[in-house]
Amino acid sequence: MSEPRANGDAETLNKLCAHFGIATHYDDIWGTRRPVLREGLVALLSEFDVGFELTAESALDAVRRSAWRQGLPPVVAVSESAREWSLPLRTPASSNQVRWRLREETGALHEGKIDAHSLSELARIELDGVVWCERRLSFALRLPKGYHRLSVNGLAGETLVVVAPERCYRPEALQNGGRIWGAAVQLYALRTKRNWGIGDFTDLTELVGDLAERGADIIGLNPLHALFPHNPAHASPYSPSSRQHLNVLYIDVEAVDDFAASESTKRLVSSPEFQARLERLREAPLVDHVGVAAAKFEVLEGLFAYFREHHLSKDGGSASDGTGRAFFAFVAERGLGLYRHALFEALQAHFHAADRSVWGFPAWPEAYRDPAGASVESFANQYPERVQYYQYLQWLAAGQLARAGDRGQALGLSVGLYLDLAVSVDRAGSDAWSERACFARNASVGAPPDEFSLNGQSWGLPPLRPDRLRASHYRFFIDTLRANMRGAGALRIDHVMGLMRLFWIPPGRTPRDGAYVFYEPGEMLAIVALESQRNRCMVIGEDLGTVAEKMRAALTRFDVLSYRLIYFERRESGDFKPPEDYPESALVAIGTHDLAPLAGWWAGQDLRLRLRLGLFPDQKLFEKQLLNRAEERVRLILAVQHAGLLSAAEAVEALGRQNLRARVVEAIHAFLAKTPSAVMLVNLEDVLGVAEQTNLPGTTDEQPNWRRKLPVDLQELTTRKKMQTLSRILAALRPRRAGGTGHS
Repeated sequence: MSEPRANGDAETLNKLCAHFGIATHYDDIWGTRRPVLREGLVALLSEFDVGFELTAESALDAVRRSAWRQGLPPVVAVSESAREWSLPLRTPASSNQVRWRLREETGALHEGKIDAHSLSELARIELDGVVWCERRLSFALRLPKGYHRLSVNGLAGETLVVVAPERCYRPEALQNGGRIWGAAVQLYALRTKRNWGIGDFTDLTELVGDLAERGADIIGLNPLHALFPHNPAHASPYSPSSRQHLNVLYIDVEAVDDFAASESTKRLVSSPEFQARLERLREAPLVDHVGVAAAKFEVLEGLFAYFREHHLSKDGGSASDGTGRAFFAFVAERGLGLYRHALFEALQAHFHAADRSVWGFPAWPEAYRDPAGASVESFANQYPERVQYYQYLQWLAAGQLARAGDRGQALGLSVGLYLDLAVSVDRAGSDAWSERACFARNASVGAPPDEFSLNGQSWGLPPLRPDRLRASHYRFFIDTLRANMRGAGALRIDHVMGLMRLFWIPPGRTPRDGAYVFYEPGEMLAIVALESQRNRCMVIGEDLGTVAEKMRAALTRFDVLSYRLIYFERRESGDFKPPEDYPESALVAIGTHDLAPLAGWWAGQDLRLRLRLGLFPDQKLFEKQLLNRAEERVRLILAVQHAGLLSAAEAVEALGRQNLRARVVEAIHAFLAKTPSAVMLVNLEDVLGVAEQTNLPGTTDEQPNWRRKLPVDLQELTTRKKMQTLSRILAALRPRRAGGTGHS
């Protein structure tokens, strides 16, 4: 694009940004308005395929022409209770009659026609000698919940009509002021005497049972998204290969049905050498993802060979018994998404075996970067068994996760498993390969500078393009929600503000050069609500940080629970809010994976660690935050005392100690349990007095992020006096209510 030559050209650039939803300025956390530099705007426009060879004027003319000739909007969201609804319609002014057809999701058909000139005119434009008009097409047609298709004769394409419920799902136990509690855990961190050095789905099933006995109704988990089998050291669950598939390292190998029948597999695992490997993996203070992967995949390869021999036809293309039929039913149900994920895994393994430096599809030969290309099809035909192997792993993982969820249902947990949806995916992974058109090519998601990250944050993840999401009728977004809600009682949407806007950072630039790009929150939240009700899955939105009032109101309207951490719940004076000031429609907790556990926060261990790693720009800021922390400790203890949960003597004694006593930890949890908020989560690290945080933002190899294990065995954890005492306190403050069905 040519350089802006004058104010008029700059104004045209701003209009282009407005068309694609790119904000030309933003207000930072200190209330200062920050204009986005022209270079950053131009770079972000290129992510929307605005050609650099065009002038700003010609580029704007091209996008306007395309929009007018589209005729119908790609998507419209309608409330289930709406008796009338409408959408804009663009047709040549000479059109006399509009013939429309609407096909419901069930196949029911509605048709009609109307005089075009009777419709109210909103705008008009002349394109190549033809005058086009934008009119408002209204319908007095009440539709059932679902995804319906509207087309108009003479116009290309169709509109997805999303008819959504008023609110997301809530189980009966959380209606009319009902409250529950549960625990949050990083699944990989669980220690047991039988796992292979990483927490697995069998451990999860056991944890569900143990916590249910204590009165818990919800178990919160880190994202279980698929990572990278070829590089298990890449362990961040928030930078996955795919958000639609599972991390197969969580498979309990010995719980696979064929394990007991496979003599060769049992001999391998029971050998002294293999048992010694497993013992080292179990005893390691940190999760050795590489070692765990090597052990599990060695055995899973053997189990897959046994599976093909005993449950499939000789060519592997059909089932020979009920187990084989169950596998093929799973493959058919998961469809093209599973096939492409398995194909990605097979291709990545193939190229990585030839060259260990190959990381993700951008490093593959060009011909293999298109999932629908001839070379990819040829590979699939040549290596069908390898593709099937990765489908098999997903089948095993899904089955074992489902058993954990079923265990919660059988025990009467009102919610059960609470899964986590990461904000995006690794740009070299399966989702980015199979859905390349939906992702920005080079921009990254992040956050502008704030008091915690003075230089801002770049998460290195590609954002979804709002224009492509709408043009594809949100198919990929819908599939992603369904994959994560399947079998879950609740879903946490990480950085839920991304349903309205995401902070995009141009390639090769810093967060200071970024800009917000806007999405359609009305459409995206309508889809979230519809999928929430259909999957009977409650939704929690991680809304920490700056949230636009418009987004806050929309989340409230759709009954997406807020996410409130005690560290941040303050009044303007700096005092911690009392329990009664917390919102009812919220999940409350002490902290999260990116923050210090209570013991580390109290001791200021997180601040000293950041200083040691050079994450403070200067010593003065460190000293300021250290002083602030001392004041925060006093304010927290006073808030707990004022709530009647500590005596004055206990408060004074607590403030004189570097470490927190169990009595104070219990009182702080009781403080949160007294809030009217619907859900309370206890972090297991806080129960055990762990000081080190799970993940330190801004670090990679400097810290063992996503590798820390809990210090005690799972069985010991749930029978410890601390856990028993805390669970009795929480059960008294949040007594379990019967319930299961939710409102719609």
